[in-house]
Amino acid sequence: MAPTPRDALAARLRAGGSVFAEEEADLLLAAGDGDPTRLRGLLQRRLAGEPLEYVLGWAAFDGHRVRVTPGVFVPRARTRVVVTEAARRLHRYDRVVDLCCGAGAIGMALLERIGALDLVAADIDPDATEVAAENLGDRGIVVTGDLFAPLPTRFRGQVDVLTVNAPYVPTDAIASMPTEARDHEHRVALDGGADGLDVHRRIAAGAAEWLRPGGAVVIEVSGVQAPVSAGLFRAAGFTAELARDDEVDGTCVVATLPA
Repeated sequence: MAPTPRDALAARLRAGGSVFAEEEADLLLAAGDGDPTRLRGLLQRRLAGEPLEYVLGWAAFDGHRVRVTPGVFVPRARTRVVVTEAARRLHRYDRVVDLCCGAGAIGMALLERIGALDLVAADIDPDATEVAAENLGDRGIVVTGDLFAPLPTRFRGQVDVLTVNAPYVPTDAIASMPTEARDHEHRVALDGGADGLDVHRRIAAGAAEWLRPGGAVVIEVSGVQAPVSAGLFRAAGFTAELARDDEVDGTCVVATLPA
């Protein structure tokens, strides 16, 4: 029996090193939408090593599709722990800031879980904020700049939850990352400095100015780095605890400003 188009596509992907060749074949076939020329172009991009999410134009996150474009940080499943811990602390119309927002995945997920929020998403990478603005639409404000600098002044001292997926890969460890991240995502979204916690230090030092009393920072980190990150927030006057989601292998620090 001759192989089906799906089987032939999966075989090429498998030969190119794909671990999930059948699943990728289904996604590429759907994206090709019956156009052989388009499908061929998508396949060539994937076989050349481009991340599947860039080839498709979207990434799956928390049950939704998040638009992504080349260079922009691709949402990881492990970041769901940030969404879960933030959602536990939020109600409709609460004020939320998503720092280092990338494509806006955390904000999108919180809007879906909670409903309407007074949401501002910020990132230093203009390519990221362009995509985040598309993903969030009129449900949030997206600003470009370094951490707290571009936030609207009306948020100062009023934020209920500050979510963060800051870069936390140690500089020397970037070379050992999977090539799809190392060679395709902007370095500013990955490089956390010598120990990976440079941005965590800056957020710990500046977050209290923006949170309301009793407000919280929910910030992703690796399991190894988590105790050190928590210590940074405690030193800045927060109470801090660790949260873990084993299902997605995600860890975050939840740092609460005393009421």
